[in-house]
Parts: sequence; structure tokens; C-alpha cells
Amino acid sequence: MPVTLHLIRQPIVPLEAEVISPDTLGGLSNAEIRSLVVYHGKRHLALGEFFDVEGERSDEIVIHGVLDKVRWIGRAMSKGTVTVHGSVGMHLGAYMTGGRIEVHGHASDWIGAEMKNGFIHVHGNAGGQVGAAYRGSLAGMSNGLIIIDGSAGLEVGMRMRRGIIVIGGPARDFTGLQMKGGTIVLQSGAEIRAGAWMNRGTIISLKALQLMPTFAYSTTATPTFVMLLAKYMKSFGVPIPCAASTGTYRIYAGDTSVSDKGEILIWQPGT
Repeated sequence: MPVTLHLIRQPIVPLEAEVISPDTLGGLSNAEIRSLVVYHGKRHLALGEFFDVEGERSDEIVIHGVLDKVRWIGRAMSKGTVTVHGSVGMHLGAYMTGGRIEVHGHASDWIGAEMKNGFIHVHGNAGGQVGAAYRGSLAGMSNGLIIIDGSAGLEVGMRMRRGIIVIGGPARDFTGLQMKGGTIVLQSGAEIRAGAWMNRGTIISLKALQLMPTFAYSTTATPTFVMLLAKYMKSFGVPIPCAASTGTYRIYAGDTSVSDKGEILIWQPGT
């Protein structure tokens, strides 16, 4: 039986609730879960003042409610599952090293920030800095998979090193800012400055992109790794075209203002 949380009191200011994690709740009784400390502004309050709690001692957490002001859910989690039915606030799954988070709604900024492993799937829209490095940090996500079905905000994948980010809707400016590795898949393209100052890594766009002049055309092809990626992502319901009969990719190297090791692939459907 999962631990099920129902929001019963809407926070007035952001609620810091990093205790909502399988690593913390997995071994606790119902009473112990209710007594866990959360931070409502400067006040230290019990989790039970905001959530009705059902179940105990489970690595499976289910949350219901409008959680726009609830932050840090799944922070640094290493196992188990978190399923949110509703919207959710900032820093979802930040620093996570394992497990699975699924949101049936929208999510705010810094989803999976600096995550090291695990899986996050948001079925709605996302804010900015998905899988990114925090301000002053040199590295964003270093492994794992993030899927956003809807749109995303600024700086998706900023300074990411490894892992995969998939954005179903359009992304805003600076997608892949200062990328150092990993793969970003843009199913609906992005606004301007994609790949700015990227050193390494790959951005795959299935729609046309307005590239910066510091990206140089390299070749037209469908690399083998794209075929492998397409096969892997098929199990997650993410289609990535790769058949020669349907089209090919124009490949650009950059950002040549800092490196020519990064690449942007833009899908060109066949005629």
C-alpha cells in the first residue's frame, strides 16, 4: 500500500517539503510521517498540518492537490516512486540519484536540477532550467532521463554533462546553454540561442531551428547513435525518426565561439 498524501491546507508562501521522498518516508509509521518537519516561510511546522496522510512504510508515494507552492519534492531521492496528481512547485527531483517521479499536471522551474540518475516524467508543461546546474555550479544533470510532454522554459539542460532530456512542446531561449555532454531532444523545436556556448553534447530538433552564426554546417546524415537512441526511447513512447526512407538530419558543429565538439541535428523530412 502506498503512502498517499492529500493536500488539505494551501500554503500561503512556498512550502519547503524535501521530506516528501521515498528515502525518508519508506521506513516511517503514519504518525512519524505526519510529524515530519516542513518549512512554511520561517516557520517549522508538521507535515500533517498541510497533508492528510494514508499508509505507512512504503517506497511508493502518491500525492494529490494543487502543489504549485510545494518545493523540493523528491529531493535527492535514490529509490522508489513519487506520483503527483496535480501541479507541483520548484526543484522537483533535484539532486535525485535513482527512482521514478511522474507528474500528471504541470511543474515549475529546476526539474531534475543536477540529478545524477533516475527518471522524471511530467505530463504537462515545465518551467525553466530543466536538468540544469544551479547558479554558480559547474555541472547540471550527469545521468538519468527527463521527459516533458508539454512546453519548457529557459535554459533547458544548462551545463548538463550526461543523460537525456526530451521536450515535447516548444522550448524557450538558451536550450542547451553551456552544455558539456548529454542529449536534448526537441520534438517541437525551440526559440533562439539554442546551444549557446555548448562545449559538447547533442541537441536533436525535429522542427526547424534558428541557429546562431557560430554553428557550422557539417554534413547531412542519420548517425548510428540516433538509431540507438530511437530504439531506446520507443519504450517510453517517444518517437524519434531515423529511417532513411522518411528523411535525414542536417548536422551542425558548435558553438564554435568556444568549441566545435557540440552538435545540433535538425530533422529534414523526405519529400
